[in-house]
Amino acid sequence: MHNEEIPSVLLSNAVSEFNKLPGIGSRTALRLALHMLKRPLPEVIDFSEAIQKMREEIVFCQQCHNISDSYVCSICSDHHRFQNIICVVESVKDVMAIEKTKQFKGVYHVLGGIISPIDGIGPSDLYIESLVKRTQDVKNIEIVFALPATMEGDTTCYYIHKKISNSDIKYSTLSRGIALGNDIEYADELTLGRSILNRTPFEPIHQ
Repeated sequence: MHNEEIPSVLLSNAVSEFNKLPGIGSRTALRLALHMLKRPLPEVIDFSEAIQKMREEIVFCQQCHNISDSYVCSICSDHHRFQNIICVVESVKDVMAIEKTKQFKGVYHVLGGIISPIDGIGPSDLYIESLVKRTQDVKNIEIVFALPATMEGDTTCYYIHKKISNSDIKYSTLSRGIALGNDIEYADELTLGRSILNRTPFEPIHQ
């Protein structure tokens, strides 16, 4: 659908903005814009203000790099969680997926990606150094690798394993209920929950 087919410049601009969202084609964008046009004005204002407030005020936890409303997220500040069990994930979406299972009682560390030379992503582009620092202050640590079961994910696990010098740390990884090549966020809750509960010792692929 071309913008010249839309009889209003204002509507056309709104459609263009919706069209920028991932997975939203031009027809869906038009449908969403027309839907918002039919809603009461206060409802539309609340919608736009919620988006603006999210973008302006949301922060990243200084400890784990998860999204948060404060400088330390609700998970890191929860004293009922095991602060010595750190689940290392690629993204915020993985935290949400694991939390949905209600099977993990530790805390998280969001790397912000995985090592991928082909994409120009190296260790310095990720939150690895802050993870190393976290392991220096806590005793009896278990690091749970919940990264994609891909070559890049395994390489990232290996790098972190070699980077952390504390020999007392226990390393584990999700059981292979997660299929090779699959992202954590797309695993069903039951499979992901079982993979967390039945995690296995981490064995570096490189020698």
